[in-house]
Amino acid sequence: MFFDRVFFSIPDKFFDMKQLIRYGLLGVTSNVIAYVIYLLITYLGVEPKITMSMMYLTGASIGFIGNRKWTFSHEGTMWKSLIRYGTAHFFGYLMNLSLLLLFVDELGYPHQWVQAAAVVLVAGFLFAAFKYFVFPKGEDSVGERA
Repeated sequence: MFFDRVFFSIPDKFFDMKQLIRYGLLGVTSNVIAYVIYLLITYLGVEPKITMSMMYLTGASIGFIGNRKWTFSHEGTMWKSLIRYGTAHFFGYLMNLSLLLLFVDELGYPHQWVQAAAVVLVAGFLFAAFKYFVFPKGEDSVGERA
């Protein structure tokens, strides 16, 4: 893969930067596609929070494989990481939903802008959760060696 060749020569001391770049590339690609679909579906009349919920579940499901294998090169048990991944996304979803409820329903901001900002905020939270909780380096599960 092109990105693997580009990043293959990055020294281990920059491993975190390599993960962040990969996470960013995967995230930007999937989130731009999901956001365009979000705008299309809401334009067709589907309520923004229902649309966000559908897109969040779809994006999270696709992202598991990419983040586990490519971003974090996780070799631990898939089922344990999948449960932790679901937990991290549950909190990311609550964060996203809370932002829409507060800024759209309560404060009256346009849902398009709020959702765009929410994507960035939730992505930052999820990177930290994935790195240290979901796909910890050299661990099968949090606090347990592989």
